[in-house]
Amino acid sequence: MSNISFSDREFKRISEIMYQAAGLSFNDSKKSLIQSRLLPRIQRIGAGSFAEYIAMLEDESQAAEFQMAVDLLTTNETYFFREPKHYELLEQELASRKSRAPLAVWSAASSFGDEAYSTAMLLADMQMQGRIGPDWSILATDISHRVLLSAKEAIYPQDRLRAVSPERLRRYCLRGDGDSEGQVLLQDKIRERVQFGRLNLCQPVDGIGPFDVIFLRNVLIYFDVPTKIEVVDRVLATLKPGGLFFLGTAEGRVACKTPLQTVQPGAFRKTA
Repeated sequence: MSNISFSDREFKRISEIMYQAAGLSFNDSKKSLIQSRLLPRIQRIGAGSFAEYIAMLEDESQAAEFQMAVDLLTTNETYFFREPKHYELLEQELASRKSRAPLAVWSAASSFGDEAYSTAMLLADMQMQGRIGPDWSILATDISHRVLLSAKEAIYPQDRLRAVSPERLRRYCLRGDGDSEGQVLLQDKIRERVQFGRLNLCQPVDGIGPFDVIFLRNVLIYFDVPTKIEVVDRVLATLKPGGLFFLGTAEGRVACKTPLQTVQPGAFRKTA
């Protein structure tokens, strides 16, 4: 057992740092969670106390360690074609477009890239079938440098692709063997369609968009209500009128100033 204590004052300071820098909100009930997630890391790097670790998080030259702490305090559980009704709706919407104009999609909390690459598979299929034009792009952003590096590698445990059809697996994936058995590598023709970048949704979003489709699924749970509203309006400012906006189905509708029409659970259309 560790003899490293975690005071209320230290918990409050870590909560402040995470809220100010990353918009993560932790109420008092999360003290034991923060302790259990960070303590193994503190021990591993040889820090003698939470106070010493907090000093590292406050040190701008220790940006990599701050990033590690963010990763440890957030959950990145995801898989390909999660919430399939969203992809069915997207396919219907795009197939009904009369125009073959350029199409831009933003995966705004992309985690390990499962969502962005799922979308790329769908759009590649639609292009191959002549239902959309060849000029489409996907931007995938996340606050976590570590998950972005992993996403660019595009290597996944086979189970993460359990909802991918056999046809798509053949078309877009390479199965590993030997030491890589049980892993899947996405082919270049899918990888090169997705551009990854680091972005903090709690800070101004400049120089991207406008987008036809935005996914912002399963990230708002980490924010308090005022931050949720700010983030949603900031993201929606980059969505074209009439564009589709996806939240996690279980997240409900978020109060925001931007006018939205509900299309189905977790799916909305920007009306102005």
